[in-house]
Amino acid sequence: MNKRPQKSGKPGGAGKAEPTEKPGFAARKVAADILGNVVHKKRPLDGELDTSSGHSGFRALAGNDRALVRAILGAALRHRGEISEILDRLLDRAIPEKTGRVLDILHVAIAQMLFLDIPDRAAVSLAVDHAAFDRRARPYKGLVNGVLRRLGREQEEVLAGLDADRLNTPDWMFESWQASYGEETARAIAKAHQSEAALDLTVKEDPAGWAETLGGQVVGAGSVRLVRKGAVEALDGFEDGRWWVQDAAAALPARLLGDVGGLKVADLCAAPGGKTAQLAAAGADVAAVDISGSRLRRLEENMNRLGLIVMTITSDLRAYEPAEPFDAILLDAPCSATGTIRRHPDVPWIKKPYDIEKLTEIQRDLLDRAVAWVKPGGLIVYCTCSLEQAEGEAQARDFLERQAGKAELVPVDAGEIGGLADCVTKDGFLRCLPCHEVAGEQGAGGMDGFFAARFRIS
Repeated sequence: MNKRPQKSGKPGGAGKAEPTEKPGFAARKVAADILGNVVHKKRPLDGELDTSSGHSGFRALAGNDRALVRAILGAALRHRGEISEILDRLLDRAIPEKTGRVLDILHVAIAQMLFLDIPDRAAVSLAVDHAAFDRRARPYKGLVNGVLRRLGREQEEVLAGLDADRLNTPDWMFESWQASYGEETARAIAKAHQSEAALDLTVKEDPAGWAETLGGQVVGAGSVRLVRKGAVEALDGFEDGRWWVQDAAAALPARLLGDVGGLKVADLCAAPGGKTAQLAAAGADVAAVDISGSRLRRLEENMNRLGLIVMTITSDLRAYEPAEPFDAILLDAPCSATGTIRRHPDVPWIKKPYDIEKLTEIQRDLLDRAVAWVKPGGLIVYCTCSLEQAEGEAQARDFLERQAGKAELVPVDAGEIGGLADCVTKDGFLRCLPCHEVAGEQGAGGMDGFFAARFRIS
């Protein structure tokens, strides 16, 4: 009597154990798993890479393999459009496998071959192993091998004429930027997104001194940009709470409230707390309000490290009512986060136009509610880390129309934000783009996309 081969009990199938002992296999498998969760299931990359609650396979990896997974996913997502076009050129017809697993394996391999310092033979071999030991991908093992080897042989021809700036940006997103900023600037934004964001710090005092200590440079309105990256926790000043990580653009909106020493200030949608720390370090009595209790707990941990005292309030702002009005309010409203694509390369592939529509409604509601929470003569600074004008300029103009006679715009002056004149619009709004330089000298690099408008309430 014929017997069926006994299964090993491990993913992959009959009679064979998954080759987890092969160096690099586990990391590539996890990278493909997470890539699939992001692009097919629309799960945020940060959540998948959370070391306490993220993808179980990622949490089980050693530190060096986690770093490899992050690098692979960064390259695969930043260059997703290019890789998709490359596969279209290499494949005679679409792969019928419905879950996307084969494509995920191919994207992970091509990201290594073209955008990371990893030998082609290693990327190809491990991708073929992965396909062989994955039930869904196994029938396409030969295809995976053939496509990747052909790319290795014909790379120059396959890559000829690729429009990377355009391919790596979804159509709806590029068209929005093109309408708002013009073709040239839209392309400059898209190009900036293909590079990883710098590591910027906001320091309590003496930016020049800390730049020298940490081997960085002062950029923007006093941020310290590090030249060399490494474990943040190991840097001088971290344990002592002398600084916190915050993009140079994200550090600008809090400055628009001016001297907040002794004022009662609300930081609405406060987590993760960079702006909260700025306000508290400047002497404000800060109430940090956020809908997420877990994010507020992380904010509290950060404030403890920094030696700053703030009051935290867990509440949905659509139901929140303060006990008394504030002297000033900073509303960092929920948004599409399209301004943070350099550090969150999953954003183009998990956001859709209808997300913008829903978020603009929330922003409008929060702005209108905040008017009643500030004392007469007080300021509201509304900001978003979005490149979409619907979440920025258009939202601000609509607010001024709705609140005519109650709110007036207080234009931003370049002198308030370190002389970054390119970041001030003709209407007096703050508008930072990823392609804007953050220092007078070329080569300092860009910043996150950010919008802010300042209103005085009568």
